[in-house]
Amino acid sequence: LDSSATLSPNSSMTTKELQEYWRNEKRQCKEIKLLFEIPSTRIVEHHLSKYVMYKIIILQTGSFDNNKSVIERRYSDFEKLHRNLLEEFSEELEDVTFPKKTLTGNFTGEIINERKLAFKDYLRLLYSMKYIRRSKKFIDFLTRPELQEAYGCLRGGQYTKALEILVEVIGLQERLTRGNPVAIVPTLCAIVVCHKDLENPASAFEYGEKALARLCVHTSHRYYMPLLETMITLAYELGKDFLSLQEKLEEWKTKKDPIRVFTLKELAVREYVR
Repeated sequence: LDSSATLSPNSSMTTKELQEYWRNEKRQCKEIKLLFEIPSTRIVEHHLSKYVMYKIIILQTGSFDNNKSVIERRYSDFEKLHRNLLEEFSEELEDVTFPKKTLTGNFTGEIINERKLAFKDYLRLLYSMKYIRRSKKFIDFLTRPELQEAYGCLRGGQYTKALEILVEVIGLQERLTRGNPVAIVPTLCAIVVCHKDLENPASAFEYGEKALARLCVHTSHRYYMPLLETMITLAYELGKDFLSLQEKLEEWKTKKDPIRVFTLKELAVREYVR
């Protein structure tokens, strides 16, 4: 590769940003494999409805337990996923069997155990197909309910609860979107907002740096300028160098037409609004 041509888009980046950028590039080339386990279920009775929740543990191969994610989904969630995937991947799924609903016995131990195994195999099979595992529909199935809950808490001012969920889900979200590091920028920025409102500027700055590293060659991203503004405020508060950040902000403003730009918090509260 022509090194000068490769580096030219990054000429305004600091050494630290360049290191982080190339680290992310290398990660994209290294395939991460995930395993799906469904060890248990629980029956939920809510008003007039009754359904089974399947506990899904998602593990990274060759990793320790701290790299696992735990989510819960019900039959109708799997059913909706399958329906959505068929719209886009009907050919790939033509030989995939989806467990059918039964008229009776849906809550018997035998049927529940059969479905546990079936859903485990189903997720494993979906993940084995490159285009499906990278699809927004598959990633949303595994992350969107938790993200919706987290952003709902953020909008309601429940920053501690929102932060707890966001930190839990971002590891999985990052592993699922390894080839697209910019995809997790909104989540990183939501974590920045939570830490900032909880008066944890050092933690907010740490996550802000991670987000900026992913945007260093994507300065047209809607989060770029609001994130820079927030990082300048945090750097000043923490006694860190904010002049380089200020220079980037001024440089960005000279290249862009003056338009209405939301603050980082205003952007965050608009995510996952139904």
